[in-house]
Amino acid sequence: MILSNIEIHRALDEKRLIIEPEPQPRIPTLGQECPYDSHSVNLKLHEEILKPKSGKFSIDLTQPGSLAQLITEHSEKYIISKKQPYMLAPGEFVLARTLEKIDLPIIGNPPYLAARIEGKSSRARLGLIVHCTAPTVHPGFTGTLTLEMANLGPATISLIPEMYIAQLILEQVKGEILLNPSQFQDQSDPSGITSSSV
Repeated sequence: MILSNIEIHRALDEKRLIIEPEPQPRIPTLGQECPYDSHSVNLKLHEEILKPKSGKFSIDLTQPGSLAQLITEHSEKYIISKKQPYMLAPGEFVLARTLEKIDLPIIGNPPYLAARIEGKSSRARLGLIVHCTAPTVHPGFTGTLTLEMANLGPATISLIPEMYIAQLILEQVKGEILLNPSQFQDQSDPSGITSSSV
């Protein structure tokens, strides 16, 4: 079951969902954009962008080791600002992350929450793919959300920090949960580096 905006507010109040900083305002206010659509909440772009380095190298995903470290070694980091946005060229791919940290704690009794991070249609109509694959945010996850972004359109797109970039859709999960944390648990970097390893 997908949560409505009112149910998202309730989940935030009950601490079954934690978004830091919490998107505001909760209710549409004249002259201020409300991030809560009827069944989702909009999230903003963080100032950090990772661009894969060009060159000839191969990645063997079957080899043991840290995927986050591998991505970091083969990427250039950019810090963007309103005065200096990242200009995403046609055909270009970058990694970014949400400004907000998401926490889907497993507390109390079920139902617990899971989420999906999805692009916004207003961005997609320009050719901007915000999240290429695997949109699921598992129950028990905590961290910022990595965005695999690509420009499939004909025009360069400005990426500006704190622009609304994606939407989070919350769902209830039926039944008890056996935890199996992701390798990206507690990530604080677009590569997947965790806060404990920074």
